[in-house]
Amino acid sequence: MKTTLELPDNLIRAIKIRALNERRKLKDTVADLLIKGLGASQAETADTSQRVKLPLVKCKQSASLSPERVAAILLEQDVEWHS
Repeated sequence: MKTTLELPDNLIRAIKIRALNERRKLKDTVADLLIKGLGASQAETADTSQRVKLPLVKCKQSASLSPERVAAILLEQDVEWHS
């Protein structure tokens, strides 16, 4: 399938240089780079080992807050800071 893309000049230049160095067609080089990029983004999404793990803080009292209560607290802080 044919398509038209507007890409930065320096990116196109780098892809053309890579295609020349690998003695490949520009379209084949672009296709391979896109396939690799899509595969990398899927692998990053599926990889849970890179997630940030926060510590669990135990409280003596119940610390459950509703989204509405959190919004109210943040609004109160904003008003206080801007006063």
